[in-house]
Amino acid sequence: MDTIIKIAEEQGMKLLGGIIVLAVGFFLVRWIMKFLTRNDHLTKLEPTIKGFLVNLTKVVLYIIVVLTAANVMGIPLTSFITLLGSAGVAISLAMQGALSNLVGGLTILLLKPFKVDEYVKIGETEGTVQSIGTFFTEFTTPDNRHISLPNSSLTNTAIVNYSREGTRRLDVNFGVSYDADIDHTVSTLREAVNMTGGILDNPVPVIKLTECGDSSLVFMIRVWCKASDYWDVNWGLIENGKRLLDREGIEIPYPQMDVHMK
Repeated sequence: MDTIIKIAEEQGMKLLGGIIVLAVGFFLVRWIMKFLTRNDHLTKLEPTIKGFLVNLTKVVLYIIVVLTAANVMGIPLTSFITLLGSAGVAISLAMQGALSNLVGGLTILLLKPFKVDEYVKIGETEGTVQSIGTFFTEFTTPDNRHISLPNSSLTNTAIVNYSREGTRRLDVNFGVSYDADIDHTVSTLREAVNMTGGILDNPVPVIKLTECGDSSLVFMIRVWCKASDYWDVNWGLIENGKRLLDREGIEIPYPQMDVHMK
């Protein structure tokens, strides 16, 4: 009986010590996390990266506290770690897709092929990045559709970032009749450029005859604008070009074909 009581007392003390370690450890983890979230270096990071690092640190600290408490309770760490490893293997096999998305999210955060509020094209999807999550990245398309793409697919696809450089080049083509005077057409299109807002002066806008097509002479207007003004400049340039060509009597011909009967 004395032996049983002694064993119970020893195990009880170990259990009590483990509970105390858990309580103190969890308190310290919460205090450390509050300190980290207010740290000046972390506040300068992007919100997505900051959240990812904070959550990762929290998980690691909690694991350390649990392992320490298990050791105080007398649970062999080797057995405990072996159990965790076996569970980890089983979970990883069952969650291969989620883990690949997690790695993909970490890759995006580290390499930064795009950031929040940038306009990108990924495969057949293009839109503005709303958020970069742990497993999915959220986009909003120009017609206001909300799209969630798994991070693993983004790391294996070509990404076109239209916002990163700050400016974009815009090419607009106009086809006019073969009867149109080249110099007159160029001056008319230059007037359309001058009356369209948002076009940058440097690089200088270019207007050139680029093609003698089947039915028309093709003139190209090449201008630069801010990435955020791209569509407004595109639509404004097309509208102003059409109005001025009509005003000057420069015909925009329909596609036509001459058929010779023998």
